[in-house]
Amino acid sequence: MLRISQLKLPVEHTEAQLKKKLLKTAHIKEQDLKQFFIRKRSVDGRKKPELYYVYTVDLIVANEEHVKKISKGKLQTVQEKNYHIPEHGAKKLRKRPVVIGSGPAGLFCAYLLAFEGYEPLVIERGAPVRERQKVVEQFWKDGILNTASNVQFGEGGAGTFSDGKLNTLVKDKFGRNRFVLETFVKFGAPEEILWESKPHIGTDILIEVVERMREEIIRLGGEFLFHSQVTDILPKENCLIVNGCHRIETDAAVFAVGHSARDTFQMLFDRNVAMKSKSFAIGVRAEHRQDMIDEAMYGRKERGPLGAAAYKLTAQLENGRGVYTFCMCPGGYVVNASSEQGRLAVNGMSYHDRAGENANSAVIVTVTKDDYGSDHPLAGMEFQRRLEKKAWEEGGGNVPIQRFADFCTGTISVKTGNVTPNIKGKYVFGNVRNIFPPELAESIESGIRAMGKKIKDFDHDDVILSGVESRTSSPVKIFRKEDFTSSFPWIYPCGEGAGYAGGITSAAMDGMKVAEAL
Repeated sequence: MLRISQLKLPVEHTEAQLKKKLLKTAHIKEQDLKQFFIRKRSVDGRKKPELYYVYTVDLIVANEEHVKKISKGKLQTVQEKNYHIPEHGAKKLRKRPVVIGSGPAGLFCAYLLAFEGYEPLVIERGAPVRERQKVVEQFWKDGILNTASNVQFGEGGAGTFSDGKLNTLVKDKFGRNRFVLETFVKFGAPEEILWESKPHIGTDILIEVVERMREEIIRLGGEFLFHSQVTDILPKENCLIVNGCHRIETDAAVFAVGHSARDTFQMLFDRNVAMKSKSFAIGVRAEHRQDMIDEAMYGRKERGPLGAAAYKLTAQLENGRGVYTFCMCPGGYVVNASSEQGRLAVNGMSYHDRAGENANSAVIVTVTKDDYGSDHPLAGMEFQRRLEKKAWEEGGGNVPIQRFADFCTGTISVKTGNVTPNIKGKYVFGNVRNIFPPELAESIESGIRAMGKKIKDFDHDDVILSGVESRTSSPVKIFRKEDFTSSFPWIYPCGEGAGYAGGITSAAMDGMKVAEAL
């Protein structure tokens, strides 16, 4: 197979124009091109408002060596990197493996295990995804929180109610990343996630994909227990206690519980499972008008075929802290993402069409033990809780919002300006700045100011801030040996909650790694 890189075409091009350019670049006739596959497509906006797609394309051609020779270095030979499940070990499991959590890490771990005949049992504290969707939407309507099934907990994990973004910085020489994307497509995701440089599925489609994955795992012999929480473990007996009373013995328990399973972290700590605190980031959600972001990123008001524009910004401050945007949701919504009574957290989500009026992203600053003042493994978790309690108090249980100009002065806003909040859940004006320790609040303000020098009006007075964005990643890291076991040989920490991933794709890949180890 031959590969062409850096193939540039105007974004308004047709498929026929793409094929014509392929033939011209490869110096071949149409009958010599047997097949071609788009491997990557990104946007080049350096000459905006002129915008281009840049392609990497693989070709299957007649007389490959001749075509490569006449291309004058424009074509390279490539081998397709297919994922291969490793050989099985010699030691048999006496009891089937148990996967705790059905987010991307748990789902992909269970999927591989089921595919290989291990008939895993998946234990999920929340509801099946369709039921969960109704519960979450009802919470956004009436504010009555179900602590077992919400934006954080339930089938699909926290990523289900986000943008379904699938980009990752993980180096992958084994083809796991491609396997994850291909699996999503197999179960209903749009095919373009295989080549877009910033692929996303969207909450609405991701719900369908998760449901179909579960159905396939069951067809292959797996089983799901919903509304079932692992409330304790008996380490010496290889035993899980579910809902406070039911015993499940296993040779392998995969803890893929997600970044918000605070009661599980506490339980594992109490049972002497080795862990430590890790750095994470906290901040606010910032809402801008999407048409403003489009014009800034594209240099024109018309999107053409590109859809809602995305951005990624960073700022290095004089106080030594870094501020950056995270989980940017074009045409999206801020959502009340709380999971504990008396505490409030926000996140962002988009549907597949990204048709909302606003863009939003987390504007966050990294925090460490210097901020929460302790080496205790759960100190970061308690720091999150303190901020979320303040956020709940500022909004009286609703999402507190504040214009950026008022955030800078610590004044509660009395009205919105040119940005109308797009928020799932009730919201009220509150002092968002008051949620944070002074240095962190000043860092967020300075970071947004610095970002305003990169995108015009990013620091406009009317930008809407809401808080608190506290669930960017897990506050703990559970000890894991080279064989993927914890300080107990039958417990396998996995995914984002255990501290080994950050996002849907990397969590899914970590779930695969643990399945391979089993």
